[in-house]
Amino acid sequence: MSEPNPNSERSAILSAHDVTKTYRMGDVDVHALRGVTVPLYEGELMVLLGPSGSGKSTLLNILGALDVPTSGEVLYRGSDIATAGERELTRFRREHVGFVFQFYNLVPSLTARENVALVTEISSEPLDPRDALELVGLTHRMDHFPAQLSGGEQQRVAIARAVAKQPSILLCDEPTGALDFKTGIRVLEVIDEVNRSLGTTTAVITHHAPIASIADRVVTLSDGMVSSDERNPKKVSPANLTW
Repeated sequence: MSEPNPNSERSAILSAHDVTKTYRMGDVDVHALRGVTVPLYEGELMVLLGPSGSGKSTLLNILGALDVPTSGEVLYRGSDIATAGERELTRFRREHVGFVFQFYNLVPSLTARENVALVTEISSEPLDPRDALELVGLTHRMDHFPAQLSGGEQQRVAIARAVAKQPSILLCDEPTGALDFKTGIRVLEVIDEVNRSLGTTTAVITHHAPIASIADRVVTLSDGMVSSDERNPKKVSPANLTW
């Protein structure tokens, strides 16, 4: 008899179903995703693990409606956004998804508070920029410009900006990739805190296996396919990570 699926009774807020993505490069078709099915469950912190070229970023971009699949469904609370028009996708990204990338993409001529305010001005129920910066431990730096901040501080501002609109989902693509170990741990602590204190459903892409220890669930991609999808019974605090 098969083992029961531990996720079967849980609610998927966002999910990819049998998603493929094929790019045409010259005369060659590149298959970035090959029939990927990945649910993202309400309130969890999921790590998407795999080497470069495994399809992690492609999947994250499709889940966040920055790209569309070649085939398959992308369901947000049961509605297929894979077939939505550009206006609907823009609304979905604006209202429901926060993004954090490897590089911070802050506006250099604006202070930390002003960078966060860019998002809150177009959100229906935003956090106050100061409160968002307090969440990431940067109220004392909120009037500094990006050039006056360290790399880790800039990434924390980027996280504050992403969560200030109170999105349902936070998608993080290699958020520690440009940071040293100590700074990366601090950034992961902030992401973990956002997940726990705000209940924001969170997905973190990484190629660095030890980071998976902080997750509720770990999905591993290989050559555009899911090679494993497992709950993590030994979740640890980012402060306890070693590599």
